[in-house]
Amino acid sequence: MMGLILSWRMRIILILVLILGLLLFLPMRVALGLSGLERLGVAARDVRGTVWSGRIDQLMLGNMPLGSVRAGLSPISLLMGRARFDVARVKGLPDDISGAITVGFGRIGVDDVTGAVPLGRTFAPLPVSSLVMEDVSGYFSGDRCGHAEGRVRARLAGQFPGLNLSQGLSGVAACDGDALSLPLVSQSGLEKITLRVWRSGRYVAEMRIETTDATLAATLGQAGFAPAGNAQLLKVEGTL
Repeated sequence: MMGLILSWRMRIILILVLILGLLLFLPMRVALGLSGLERLGVAARDVRGTVWSGRIDQLMLGNMPLGSVRAGLSPISLLMGRARFDVARVKGLPDDISGAITVGFGRIGVDDVTGAVPLGRTFAPLPVSSLVMEDVSGYFSGDRCGHAEGRVRARLAGQFPGLNLSQGLSGVAACDGDALSLPLVSQSGLEKITLRVWRSGRYVAEMRIETTDATLAATLGQAGFAPAGNAQLLKVEGTL
């Protein structure tokens, strides 16, 4: 009888050891697949290492390239029913970035993102080259924006004669109905960019420049802007 009890105990112990081993050495690639992060547009050229300490080469968030980063699953977030993948590239360089991609029950988003995110031609012809983020967090709950916070500064590609936008445009992330919104304003307050992103990845980006200067208006018109009262407006729609 004791031998039978010991046998069952040993079986349970072996099963627990097997499960623990799978968790400890689960490949990062498998964990990313199980989390369903492709719903957020997450892709990569190569993924290596374990779920707790891995490397993601050429990480992409939609059309936005984040480069190669170290990544690891947060065990604390798992206790709250969320899979939080902390990612970081900290080398003391301008392209350093840190933050997390989080997936939960009916929830998906990013947490505590700090660093520059290059945009390339994501919002072309809108002349935004990158977004510099400071502790930005935002998530969608179902199809609605559940929460958004943190400061964002947009850097522009090129300059328009008559405008000084060397400091970019900045603002604070917020929810605007179903969409996550970035309302960005220049130092003068005459130039504004509003970016709205929905859960589906659809976005609407608008740049509005208040001016009564006919020469500047003509220059902006050549760049795709259209008159809107005493302002020039450029509107772009698409999918990330």
